[in-house]
Amino acid sequence: MRTLTRRTLGTAALALPLALAACGRSAVDSQEAATSRGPISIWVSTNEQELAWGKAVSEAWNAEHEHEPVTLQEIPAGSSSEEAITAAIVAGTTPDLIFNISPAALPDWMRAGGLVDLTTFEGGRRHIEERGGTRARNYAEDEGKGGYYQLPWKSNPVMLMYNRKIFADAGLDAETPDLDTFDKLLDASRQIVSSGAAGSAIWPSPTSDFYQPWSDFYPLYLAQTGGTRLIENGSPTFDSPDGLAVARMWRSMYDEELAPREQSTDDAMTTGATAMQLAGPYAIATYKDAIDYGFMPVPTAEGIPAGKTITFADSKNVSLCSTSRNRLTAWDFLAFATGEEWDGKLLELTGQMPLRQDLASVYPDYFAKNPDYTSFADQADRVADVPYVSGGIEIWQRFRDAYSGAVIFGTDSVEQGLSDVAHQIDALIKE
Repeated sequence: MRTLTRRTLGTAALALPLALAACGRSAVDSQEAATSRGPISIWVSTNEQELAWGKAVSEAWNAEHEHEPVTLQEIPAGSSSEEAITAAIVAGTTPDLIFNISPAALPDWMRAGGLVDLTTFEGGRRHIEERGGTRARNYAEDEGKGGYYQLPWKSNPVMLMYNRKIFADAGLDAETPDLDTFDKLLDASRQIVSSGAAGSAIWPSPTSDFYQPWSDFYPLYLAQTGGTRLIENGSPTFDSPDGLAVARMWRSMYDEELAPREQSTDDAMTTGATAMQLAGPYAIATYKDAIDYGFMPVPTAEGIPAGKTITFADSKNVSLCSTSRNRLTAWDFLAFATGEEWDGKLLELTGQMPLRQDLASVYPDYFAKNPDYTSFADQADRVADVPYVSGGIEIWQRFRDAYSGAVIFGTDSVEQGLSDVAHQIDALIKE
């Protein structure tokens, strides 16, 4: 159960500083490591496409760096990658580089001494900010003015995916549907279900995992607020008219039985059990041979032009671990792997968007050959991420627990649920 995982993660995070000292992190001479070259190891996601990219970039590097080879490994199995990485930091068994860092967990890992500031390397800040532009600063310390303990690597901008056949069967516009407001989305959802075109209109996972708000509440909240994160300036933001508008819309979905309260036992989009889902560009590879799909920006209460809609980035980043003994090699490989050529290979192999400025103009041939991805390239310029705050996993878990009761299962009012958890999170931040 995720509750157990949350407790484990929270306990591990609190124990990190002591555990790191006890496990011999001091055995790595940071001054010597900062000027050393040699073999390094990297971790990448278990995702098949990302593994293929990792193998390709490692082989390309190794062909030119006989004495500084890269060894590729998958992130160890665990309830989540965050749990696996936390355990490795506690045990002092992290690799040199991790290509799957969650911004929600990073502040705790950094403050525990598990990561290295990338701006300590010559050209580090320049590489990160020239590649990512001004939005890269959202991933830096001290409100964007401090060091970078993560290189913003790739994103999966969340959009509203729909099944064209189901829309047509329901009598809706299947080519250019206009669902830019909550009311329009609800009306279309009612028509889908009442017509019998599908048993549900949309089917977000109702489970209690801390990251589930990133696939229901949060993308719409970012759009509704113009990019306001769950926490800003050390305080929760969601107990507000905008937060309530988003939560009430989802509560209507569940109360009117337009969205199921149980977990799907299979892929509801593939089977036609539901008409819509919130998804990133990774969904294209999953569904390209299964359904006729389309994508549109996420809606807001009053409607915002597509070119101004902000959504959830769902980014994964890269960090250099303090256990690294050959940090010059690690940094050089990181810069190599996130250069224009290998960002292009990442795009080709995974369909995920490198967090790089002006993607469509940098890779015009790719988007000409793969037009389904162009809307995501455009959306990738208008994204926001999770707040940069200590205790992020615990904060998201508390929010999810309250949201589940107030929105999905209706055991509390939306107003009371958001108010109570906002006070809980505010107290947690100030501890």
